[in-house]
Amino acid sequence: MLKKVAFTMYPVRDVPRARDFYENALGLRTGSVGNHGDKYWVEYDLPGGGCLALTNFIEDQPSATAGGTIAFEVEDLDDLMRKLKDRGVPFRSDVIHSPVCRMAVCEDSEGNSILLHQLEPRA
Repeated sequence: MLKKVAFTMYPVRDVPRARDFYENALGLRTGSVGNHGDKYWVEYDLPGGGCLALTNFIEDQPSATAGGTIAFEVEDLDDLMRKLKDRGVPFRSDVIHSPVCRMAVCEDSEGNSILLHQLEPRA
């Protein structure tokens, strides 16, 4: 039986550039980091649970249209979008509104799709 999502993995081409994006633009802190020569595995344990892993161990190319997308819950979507746009982060959508949330899709430094998600306050 499945217990939980162990991690979400994204392929990266340029590990230092990807780390700069996730650590400095998104403010994530590294967990486990390992390498064999120039092949890296970098994990980011998320504050509310879950883990994002970046790797160049596999031959897959980063893609914003390959299927799965990680969705990060954020505190202030508008503020984060403004900060990321100031850093030149490309957005694939404007704010998308639903009855329970607001979200926007951007790309990381490698071209992977990221969904930024903010729940609406409960009435």
